[in-house]
Amino acid sequence: QVQLQESGPGLVKPSQTLSLTCTVSGGSITTFPYYWSWIRQPPGKGLEWMGAIAYSGSTYYRPSLKSRTSISRDTSKKQFTLQVSSVTPEDTAVYYCARSRELKSDPEPSLYDYWGQGIQVTVSS
Repeated sequence: QVQLQESGPGLVKPSQTLSLTCTVSGGSITTFPYYWSWIRQPPGKGLEWMGAIAYSGSTYYRPSLKSRTSISRDTSKKQFTLQVSSVTPEDTAVYYCARSRELKSDPEPSLYDYWGQGIQVTVSS
């Protein structure tokens, strides 16, 4: 059984960099054909796909966030990391990591077979 767990600070100051880690157990992040995504949900809004890293290490980003977002991985720790720079209060959201069998830029939950429980991140001074 694959499990995903998000971790990181719950509070980030404006203009700083948000950094979250997703730790995977019960599976490898290098296994074909899986993609590992970051998805967020701001308060009162819908889910938003932010980007993904493939089993190969290739990365994909939502165009509107590409300039501020970076996804990387540590295969030895079975972790992948999201960094969002120059955050504003509009980046306040619950952040999720999730796995899919194909590259998806749609955050529809049914397209992903495993999700983390989510982590609340608030951007505030």
